[in-house]
Amino acid sequence: MDEFHSFYYGTTCNEPETSDIVLPSGTEMTPTLLKELIDHHQENHVPRFKILKNAYENKYKIFSEEAKPKGKPDNRLSANFAKYITDTMNGFFIGIPIKVTHPNSDRHEIIKSFESRNVQEDLDSELSKHSSIYGVCYELLYQSDDGKAYSTLLKPLSAFKVYDDSVLRRSMYGVHYWYNEQGEVNGTFSDKEGVYSFSEKDGTLNIYDVEPHYFGDVPMIEYKDNDEKQGIYEGVLNLINAYNKALSEKANDVDYFADAYLKILGMVVDEEELNNMRTNRTINADDASAIVEFLQKPDGDATQENLIERLERLIFQLSMVADISDESFGTQSGIALKYKLQAMKNLAKTKERKFTASMKQRYRLLCNYPQIGLQEDDWEKLSFVFTLDYPANIAEEASIAANLSGTTSEKTRLSVLSIVDDPDAELQQRESEQAQRANLSVKYETSRTGVTDDEAKPKEE
Repeated sequence: MDEFHSFYYGTTCNEPETSDIVLPSGTEMTPTLLKELIDHHQENHVPRFKILKNAYENKYKIFSEEAKPKGKPDNRLSANFAKYITDTMNGFFIGIPIKVTHPNSDRHEIIKSFESRNVQEDLDSELSKHSSIYGVCYELLYQSDDGKAYSTLLKPLSAFKVYDDSVLRRSMYGVHYWYNEQGEVNGTFSDKEGVYSFSEKDGTLNIYDVEPHYFGDVPMIEYKDNDEKQGIYEGVLNLINAYNKALSEKANDVDYFADAYLKILGMVVDEEELNNMRTNRTINADDASAIVEFLQKPDGDATQENLIERLERLIFQLSMVADISDESFGTQSGIALKYKLQAMKNLAKTKERKFTASMKQRYRLLCNYPQIGLQEDDWEKLSFVFTLDYPANIAEEASIAANLSGTTSEKTRLSVLSIVDDPDAELQQRESEQAQRANLSVKYETSRTGVTDDEAKPKEE
C-alpha cells in the first residue's frame, strides 16, 4: 500500500509540522538546547512557510517546471489567487479597525495613547494578514530607549514560541533569530523575566547578555486563524497550481494555432517559391489535386475552458472566500449578498475569537508594564468590537430603517444603517442638533416680533 503524503511532500520531501514546540515544564534554556530548537524549526516548519510565502508573492510551481522542447510554445502564466484570497479576507475582517474600549475614561485614554503611538491599526492589519498567509504569526512587545512600551510583528519564518507540556500549554520562551553573511545564527529569546541575546561563532552558540523586560510574562504573543494553524489558502494550493498549469497550456495552444505548420501535398515547393509565398501571400498550385492547408492538432478548447472554470469555482468555494469581483455582486439584494458571504462570515467569526484571545494577552502584558499606568486587572474589563466590512446598499438599509419606525427603538433603527458606526453617539448628535435648531427658532421669533430674550422665556408663576 502506498504511503500517503501531503501537498508539500513533492516539494520538500518531508512532512511539515504545524504543532506547537513543547518542552517539559521547568526546562532551562541552554546554548545546546537553543541551537537544537532553531535547527528543528528550520528543518520542520520553515519549508512550509516558504511555500506559503512564495504563493502570496506569485512565485508558483509553474515557473520552476522543466522547459518544453525547443520550438514548442512555453508560456508560464499564473493567477495569484493566494494574494487575492488573503487580501479580500483581510479587508472584510479588519478593513474597519478594531475598537478597544475600557469603562474607565482615564484607562481608556491610556490605551488610546498606546494605540496611537504604536500605530496599532496598521499593526493589527498586518498581524491579521500574516496569520492568514502562514496560519500563525507573532507580536513582540518591547520597551524603547525612552522607556515606553511598543510592539512589532514577527513572521514565523524567523520566530517561534516554546510551550510547556501541561494541558494549559503555558508560554516558556519566545525565540527570534536570523543568519549573518557567514551563515551563523544570531538573535534573542525571552522568558518571563528577561530578554537574552545570543550569537554563533565557529559553530558554537553563546548566550551573552540579558535585559529585564518588565512585562511579567513571555512578551511574544501568538496569532493564529485556527487551532490547526493552517493558512487561508493552504488548502487550495494544489488547485491554484492546477489552474496555473491549465491556463499556461491554454496560452501554449493559442500560440500553436497562431504559428501552425503549412501542409502542402501533391506538389514540390523549393525555397524560392516558399519565400514568394511569404511575400505575396499567394500559393499557385499546378496540380488541381494538390492539398494546401495548415496542420492542426485536435482542438481541446471546450475541455480546457471547463477545467479552468471548475478550478476557479472550487478555489473560492473551498477557501470559503467570496469572489467579490463577480459581476453578480453589484446586482444582488442585501439578503442575497448576506447568503453569498455566509461562509466568509463564519470564517471571520472563528478568526475573530482567536484574534480576541491574542489581543487580551497583549493588554494583559501591557497592564504589567509599570510605565504605562494601568492596573493589573484592567485587561479583563476591555471590550473588543469587530465590524465586518460588508458591501453596503444604503438605499435598502434606509428603507428597512424607515419600516422599523414605531416598531423598534431609535437605537435599533440606527444600528441597521452601516454608515452609522456608533448608534449612541448618533442619538446624542441628533439631540444636540435639535436643541440648536430650537434655540435658533426662538431667536428668530424674538427678532421678528421685537420681543426681548427675557420676555420670550417662560415666566415662573
